Amino acid sequence: MLLELSELQNQLKALQYKHVMLLDSLRQLETDKIELETTVVDETKERESCCLQGNRRFSDFYSVMSEGSATDSCADNESNDGVDVETDEDDGTYFDTNDFLSADALRSASYRSREALGNAFIYGRDSFSSDHLHGVEKEIRLVEYPYVKRRENLPEPKEKEKPVGLWSIIKDNIGKDLSGVCLPVYFNEPLSSLQKCFEDLEYSYLVDQALEWGKQGNELLRILKIAAFAVSGYSSTEGRQCKPFNPLLGETYEADYPDKGLRFFSEKVSHHPMIVACHCEGKGWKFWADSNLKGKFWGRSIQLDPVGVLTLQFEDGETFQWSKVTTSIYNIILGKIYCDHYGTMRIKGSGNYSCKLKFKEQSIIDRNPHQVHGFVQDNRTGEKVAMLVGKWDEAMYYVLGDPTTKPKGYDPMTEAVLLWERDKYVTKTRYNLSPFAISLNELTTGLLERLPPTDSRLRPDQRHLENGEYELANAEKLRLEQLQRQ
Repeated sequence: MLLELSELQNQLKALQYKHVMLLDSLRQLETDKIELETTVVDETKERESCCLQGNRRFSDFYSVMSEGSATDSCADNESNDGVDVETDEDDGTYFDTNDFLSADALRSASYRSREALGNAFIYGRDSFSSDHLHGVEKEIRLVEYPYVKRRENLPEPKEKEKPVGLWSIIKDNIGKDLSGVCLPVYFNEPLSSLQKCFEDLEYSYLVDQALEWGKQGNELLRILKIAAFAVSGYSSTEGRQCKPFNPLLGETYEADYPDKGLRFFSEKVSHHPMIVACHCEGKGWKFWADSNLKGKFWGRSIQLDPVGVLTLQFEDGETFQWSKVTTSIYNIILGKIYCDHYGTMRIKGSGNYSCKLKFKEQSIIDRNPHQVHGFVQDNRTGEKVAMLVGKWDEAMYYVLGDPTTKPKGYDPMTEAVLLWERDKYVTKTRYNLSPFAISLNELTTGLLERLPPTDSRLRPDQRHLENGEYELANAEKLRLEQLQRQ
């Protein structure tokens, strides 16, 4: 028996050693990859510097021609760098999710949550939050919206798409604002940035639920639902490798979705810097935002920093505000392109609760990417009253109380309750668009008669791209950009 135990221990030690060696190899591969990309970037810049003097007169010509152009807003964006930046000095207060946020744990929590359908699970539980829930109904009644049939697929492309190397186009713009880079239409998806604003409201039913919980006096579940809503807006970005169209000055997009109880309007209101504003009305709540997206290319990645505030106001007057986190697109030169969202999101409420969420940055050896974790804090006492955990492309959960005060070995996922889960799509679509995203650019006969000529659905380059008419789309895109420069 002892001999068998000894052999088993030796085998475990050997496996552990192999595991450590594999992690070291992965780290080395990641380092080598970064060094290779950096070398390519440096060599490119060195070759260009050799030709700089000979090409200076051409550079001067292009700089004069670019003044007041549709895409050059570097100087204007730099003037906005004075936005207040909040630090994360208290990041240590987050519960460490590495030990328990596994796929199996999430599936288990999701299963338990379905058993407790109707949110009745939170009542009668022996917890500190019973005071907050006293006298509150165990279920909420949501408004039933009418069914509206919408298209399920994009039109079949009429032409074969031509592959274009991104590196050959943006290599001259390392460290610069990417709003000054003109990309061919092959890097776009058939949606505008104005429509992308509305796509963030795909899971607006979470706001409807937050409204109802607040009506019943449950402010805690209200902000938990709002936190899930703020995270859900990122779920559609997984697998999306193309950028939306930059709107023209004065371009608009309006949507009337009775099947969601929503009326939405967005417009590009400023050109230098580029600012997009939107307003949405639901049943008992309003949502509005303005955003200016700064983008820079760092050799191996593109970094997108949103500047702006999102505001959600309920009919009872309670208001919540937050800003988006940083988005980066990786493997521009080598490997498979993917995007990640990281940073701290603070949801400030005018009532008794606020929320802080941390989007964890992904690494090559991370077995659980896309993690989000944080907590809800009582504004009156400073006490942490709930923890949130999940993944921005899968689901979000909450646990009552402060797990950091629990004994060692405590697994919060045993008590985790599902707040939101991403819809599962059976079929894969062009551009990896969700069914909701596919409906955003749909143009029916009745709708065409009611839309203003400034609506994004009527942009010829975007419509040609949706139809797979790539040559026409590219020509129209260049024509519109040239017109706006005049």
